[in-house]
Amino acid sequence: MRYRFIAVLVGVTLLMSLLSTLSSLYAQNRRPPAAPAQPTPRWPDGTPRFSAAPGEKGLWHPNGRPILAEPETDPAIKDGQGRGAFSGPPFPGKPKESEVPFQPWAKALYEYREANLFEPHTRCKPSGGPRQFITPGGVEFVDIPETKTIYVFDENGPQTFRVIYMDGRPHPKDLFPSFYGHSIGHWEGDTLVVDTVGFNERFWMERQGAPHTDKLHLIERFTRTDSANMKFEITIDDPGAYTRPWTTGFFLRWGPNEEFAEYICQDGNQAATMMVGTEESVDRSSRIAP
Repeated sequence: MRYRFIAVLVGVTLLMSLLSTLSSLYAQNRRPPAAPAQPTPRWPDGTPRFSAAPGEKGLWHPNGRPILAEPETDPAIKDGQGRGAFSGPPFPGKPKESEVPFQPWAKALYEYREANLFEPHTRCKPSGGPRQFITPGGVEFVDIPETKTIYVFDENGPQTFRVIYMDGRPHPKDLFPSFYGHSIGHWEGDTLVVDTVGFNERFWMERQGAPHTDKLHLIERFTRTDSANMKFEITIDDPGAYTRPWTTGFFLRWGPNEEFAEYICQDGNQAATMMVGTEESVDRSSRIAP
């Protein structure tokens, strides 16, 4: 009888402990509903503010499917699985892969890159154009009205930044091709319009590998629709790779109270599939230079 009592007591104690643990886990995992977005924050002159307000912090992240064309050749992405599967609103008017005006060589290269994601960005190289805004670590706009300059930082990757000149200057006549090109911007109402030329050909302008040449001319339109959301529309004009200009885009979301984490791209990069390709196409034991 005595041993039976002890066994019951131990069982009750364990049950109470389990219930307490489950209650604690439930309380920790309950998340309050997201607060409704506030109006677009602005500078004193009324211009939309893309950077965090004084005393605050935050980063911009891709929202929805941050790719330039809806995939039709990659089953993993077409079916909403694996790389490229993002939750969020669809971008209106985004073309399908078959609707992109590829030149034949560009289409063949695009399909090869989709199957072999040997992407320079994952190997610590800067990436211009839309690719800068697809990094999972987020990006930060730093707007300095006094110098009429906007910086876009991409630290959780190659740890580089891009400069957008807002002082009305034209593009230089003799540009040395670079990863980010030369960007000049102006405001059209609440939309920041950025015109960029002077790219090199050493990066991918998106994760799926849409090709470009040094003739690439980008028009980007950033519209912060409220405190939490940004519409990012891109017009791609590259007569070296496409038969005509085409327009696409995706959305960005604001991550409040976020800041860049320490990240050294050159050390211990673990993105194996994007460094050496898929298991089916590339030997994983291959050694590559960064």
